[in-house]
Amino acid sequence: MTGLPAALEDYLVVRRALGLKLERAELLLCQFLAYCEQAGAEHVTTEVALGWATLPLASPSWQGQRLSVVRSFASWLQAVDPLTEVPPTDLWPGRGGRAVPYLYTDAEVAAVMAAAQGLRYPLGRHTYEALVGLLAGPR
Repeated sequence: MTGLPAALEDYLVVRRALGLKLERAELLLCQFLAYCEQAGAEHVTTEVALGWATLPLASPSWQGQRLSVVRSFASWLQAVDPLTEVPPTDLWPGRGGRAVPYLYTDAEVAAVMAAAQGLRYPLGRHTYEALVGLLAGPR
């Protein structure tokens, strides 16, 4: 199991030399290597990566992020360790899409601006009315 921790150190050094911080990735990959050691895995495999990424107490989107971090490491590691498997990108369902923005109508913007006039302090009334007006912008 001495190969994976050394490979992780090399991976982090190379990626950080390219300007990436990788703070979260380092934490996750250290957790992944601890899982590999516990499972007795000497190489990164799709099965081990999926087993770790789908551990309980993680939301589906977080599980996808964990798998993505391992996939990136495995892609790099495969160049020096041909027994490394890179988990396929279609292994995990797609990310949850971005929320659809709600566009306020002119009447709704006017109602929010009018509601700002009901605030207790004059500075707050004028500040929030101006802020909402600026955020709404010209139509």
